[in-house]
This record gives sequence, structure tokens and C-alpha cells, in this order.
Amino acid sequence: MSVRADRPAVPESGLSEKGLSKGTVGVLGAVVIGISCIAPAYTLTAALGPTVAEVGTQLPAVFIAGFLPMLLVALGYRELNRAMPDSGTSFTWATRAFGPWIGWMGGWGLVAATIIVLSNLAAVAVDFFYLLIAQMTGNDGIADLTTNLWVNIPTTLVFLGVACWISYRGMEATKSFQYVLVTFQLVVLTWFAVSAFFHVNNGTAFDATPVSLDWFNPLEVSSFSAFAAGISLSIFIFWGWDVTLTMNEETTNPEKVPGRAATLTVLVIMGIYMICSLAVIAYAGVGTTGLGAGNPDNQESMFAVLAEPIMGPFAILMSLAILSSSAASLQSTLVSPARTMLAMSYYKALPPSLSRISPRFMSPSVATIVAGAVSGAFYVVTRLLSENALWDTITALGLMICFYYGVTALACVWYFRREAFSSVRSFLLKLLAPLVGGVILIVMLVSTARDSMDPDYGSGSSVAGVGTVFILGVGVLLLGAVIMVVMRVRHPGFFKGETIKRLR
Repeated sequence: MSVRADRPAVPESGLSEKGLSKGTVGVLGAVVIGISCIAPAYTLTAALGPTVAEVGTQLPAVFIAGFLPMLLVALGYRELNRAMPDSGTSFTWATRAFGPWIGWMGGWGLVAATIIVLSNLAAVAVDFFYLLIAQMTGNDGIADLTTNLWVNIPTTLVFLGVACWISYRGMEATKSFQYVLVTFQLVVLTWFAVSAFFHVNNGTAFDATPVSLDWFNPLEVSSFSAFAAGISLSIFIFWGWDVTLTMNEETTNPEKVPGRAATLTVLVIMGIYMICSLAVIAYAGVGTTGLGAGNPDNQESMFAVLAEPIMGPFAILMSLAILSSSAASLQSTLVSPARTMLAMSYYKALPPSLSRISPRFMSPSVATIVAGAVSGAFYVVTRLLSENALWDTITALGLMICFYYGVTALACVWYFRREAFSSVRSFLLKLLAPLVGGVILIVMLVSTARDSMDPDYGSGSSVAGVGTVFILGVGVLLLGAVIMVVMRVRHPGFFKGETIKRLR
């Protein structure tokens, strides 16, 4: 264990250890958990179709364009973590830079986004759980059980409960669970891509489309609105790498390991996405009929459609990979909101009960249970109201992601403003990279908010002529503002700067 892993934070910073298990996660473990949280198999099968529908063969170009702000922001996160390793990440860093109000909302954006996506991950895991049983038994009717709410909801809650139990048991249990599932899904995705290119080479592909340099040219996208929509989707598929930073107090070297892991996670994910996107377009083309990647009937789950023609009898492995991807991400995603709520509670920005640590597993026990319980309640309510409400809320996640990533990136710029020109490294990593990344995300926030006001955005539902996606996304942020005001009344210490000192 590194000596620095045991070093308490500088007293005047207001940051300190919270009782989490120290020195349990190295770079490899953090990268595995980061990849798991992003869930490449689950994310790709859902995102490939809609993105192709927007940008066609320029899918790789849009993935690269979406990757760049994530990489730039990750570099800024790394510098903030080096200076202030703290499990509160966005909440803590934005508070130090901009003060308690913006800091609190940054933390809320992270917690709200991750708790909402937990319900979606559990739902997808349940869908593929019953699909896998149907494939194994040859009984197609079993796959339809997910449409029965009285089967679907209890099964989803069981998945959430198991994920909570593993997360409650601390980072050692989390690592062991993730190594197996992440390795399996990466092997299957590589198998799928290699098999697709094999079919293209042998002339047995559905619509063989030779890879072209034009695919990497964003200027070939038909319109700016299509490009912006594609970027919005591609930003979502990279979301989750910052979980490596919320574990910083539990790593072998809090100042270096989380930042390195975050950068490596983004790079590894980019490689996976690129090879799979090239394979799909090369094999299926972008047509709107049959197995074409642009076919609206294929957009809900691209891998479910292409796995059998590409992988033959081994297609069942893809279903298992997507199930393991969503299940693994369900568990690893719990790491982030639990530790952020722990930090917010520790610094008296949330009720003190959320800062309790399990003496046996040294994990944020109450915060983990609350995150899982709120996610389960959210799923039950939205699923009983309307399936469209659930999916529109997931679509609205883009607003929250761009908000808290953008705020954190700009916090890096402001926090390091006095030393930004002290060296070339400082200028590039503490000013230029996070500034460009943060501005891109804020622009995407405004663009997505504007577009989501259209009733045709998302499921097509609306309230008083305003798109449901906009109402849900802005509504969640406004709910956070209301809770923040309540916390200001009940726990004024944090908002007076008594628990975290703002940099002057």
C-alpha cells in the first residue's frame, strides 16, 4: 500500500477520510469497474441503431467526436483528483471552486443520473434474463414474461437487491464480481466483431460495406442537427468512467490511481466501440430494411438482431454477455451515488445518517441501501405509470450528464486558474483540456434542452405541448434545487462554508 493512501487530507481544505477501506483497489481493478459501469455490451446494443439512424456511415466520426470531450474532461478530473482526492468528486470539487450552491447541484446531478440509470439497467438485465432462459429452453413464451408487470417488477427488484448486497459488502466483493463479468463481455464483443469481418471477407455479409475514410469525417454528416443528436448519444455511451474517481479513497494511491484509471477506461472503451461499430456497418450496412443497421425495427437491440447471423449457434453468448453487462453495471454503478451521498452527508450537505460506514465491510452502508431503494421505487412508479415515462427519463439523462460533467470541468479551470500558466503541462491539462471539454458539454446541454422541448423528442409524448423529456430532465434538476433549499434550512453549516472551504 502506498504511504499516500494513508495520508489525511490537508486540514485547511476541509477534506478528510470517511472510514472507507483503504488500499483495496489498484489501477487494473479501477479500470475493470470503470468499464463495467459503462457497460459496453448493453450500451452498444441500444445505442448503435439510433446513432446510425442519425448519422449513417459517419458513426465512427461521431463516436470520436463524442469521445473527445470525455477525454478532455477526464484529464481535468485527473488533475482535480490529484489535488483533492475525495469520494465526493464533482460535489466536492465544484464546492471548492464555485461554492456550496453550485457544488451541491453538481453532486445532485451525479446522484440523480446514476440512481435513475440503475432502474434502467435492472430492467434491461431482466429482459435479457428471460430472453436467455427462452433461448436455452426453446420456449419463446418465456421471453414475453417481461411484459407482465407482476413478473417484471418483482424480478427487477430482486436484481437491484442482489446488486445492493454485493455493493454493501465493499470493494473486494465488487472487484471479484466484476473481473469475471467484464472479461466475459469483452471476449464476446471481440468474437462478434471478428466474426462480422470474417463474413465480410468471405462475401457472406448481409450488406457488405467496405470501410472507408469518409466514415471518420464528421463533415460528411448530413446536417448539424443530426451531428448534434449523434454527439448527444455518443456522450451517453461513454458516461460512467468517473466511477473510478469516486473510489479514490479506497485505492492504493488516491492521488494517482483514480486519474490513471479514468483515462485508461475512456481509451479502452473507445477501442471497443470503434471495432464494434466498424464491424456492424461493414456487415449490415446502414440500410433501413432487413438486417440493415438503419432499420427502425433493429434499433432497440442491434446485437440481438445480428448475433445469430454473425455468430451462428454461439449467438446465445451475446445474450448472456448483454445480461452480464447490464447486471455488472447495475452493481458497479451503485458505487458512485453511494460514495457521493456519503461525502455530501459527511460534509453536512445531506442528512447525517447517510454517512454511516459498515464496520465489517468498511463501505457506505446506509447510502448504498438508500440508492438501491430509491432506484427501485423510481422504477416501480414510472413502470406503473407508463413505459414511455421510464424511457423518456433515461433519454433525459443527457441533460444531467452534460450538466455535472460540464460544471466539474469548469471547476477544474477555475480552481487552478492561478497556476494555469506556470508550465506547459499546467496550461494543457489544468486549463485548455477541461475548458474545451466543459464548454462542449455546456453547449450540448443547451442544445439538448432546446431540442427536447419538441414533443417528438424521445417517446413522442408531451405535456401542454412541451416534450416529456425536457419536463423530466429539467424537473429532476429543479427537484434538486428544492431539496438543496431544504438542506440549507436544516443543515446551514455546509452552505456557510464551515465544512468545505471555498478557494478564494
